[in-house]
Amino acid sequence: MRNLKNTCKIAVVQSTPVMFDSARGVDGVLRRIGECAARGAELVVFPELAVPGYPYGMTFGFTVGSRTQAGRADWKAYYDNSLLADGPEMGRIAACAAEHGVYVSLGYSERDPVTGTLYNANFMAAPDGRVTNHRKLKPTGSERVVWGDADRDYFPVMDTPWGPMGSLICWESYMPLARVALYQKGISLYIAPNTNDNPEWQNTIRHIAIEGHCYVVNCNMYFRREHYPHTESAQAEIAALPETVCRGGSCVIDPFGHEASETVWDREAVVYAELDMQKVPASKMEHDVCGHYARNDVLRLSVSED
Repeated sequence: MRNLKNTCKIAVVQSTPVMFDSARGVDGVLRRIGECAARGAELVVFPELAVPGYPYGMTFGFTVGSRTQAGRADWKAYYDNSLLADGPEMGRIAACAAEHGVYVSLGYSERDPVTGTLYNANFMAAPDGRVTNHRKLKPTGSERVVWGDADRDYFPVMDTPWGPMGSLICWESYMPLARVALYQKGISLYIAPNTNDNPEWQNTIRHIAIEGHCYVVNCNMYFRREHYPHTESAQAEIAALPETVCRGGSCVIDPFGHEASETVWDREAVVYAELDMQKVPASKMEHDVCGHYARNDVLRLSVSED
């Protein structure tokens, strides 16, 4: 492991999305990047599908064997507010990262430039203009009626002063081999954008931090029933949701499984923390999952990057 910068000043943005409105959503992301940079952040992390929001509870009119026109209209509205990975909106975000001299990680709904498929994706931008894009390998449950399986951009990592940084989105982190694919690249920062506000997930991120001996950045959103837009198909579905739909729970966990920040619930907030990056190599003394604690002669992972 090469030398790491001693500290990483991180801002974890537990934001409320502007549902189905990418223009306002991107404006909010740009504003937040500037605010976090002004407070000294070097790395700014946003949740899964921060733009244009996570349509929790909506079925888009899908049932087994049939669809509805109203549901199709809602899906098209979401499609229209999804973004191209190399489009002008992501260009503005990359330029904002460069302007403020920060690294940025942003979850968003990606629209394929050729096909009509959407992808649940995570975009990273570096101050020097480098970008990466990761598509979620397998949308979870009924997410599959909105987003497709990744067809590329499986396990990109970004080189940073704090070591390699990569992401797995939400329940991708329950795919053991996907985690190993990142561990094999030596990541020290494991970005976990998600929409999981349950106690089990808090246990999961601690396990991953210990398993990979890396920092896990748990970034969730906070939103309420009132934040949904009017829809053609889902008014009854939305009305049946609890008043608070997603409680948050954003935090950072250190390589020993301990909290490196506060954990924030039930409000919009930015979690600021200064991470001691020397904990990453120090923690590997007794357990290095792809190094001295591996048995490559017995167990090997073959990863397709194409």
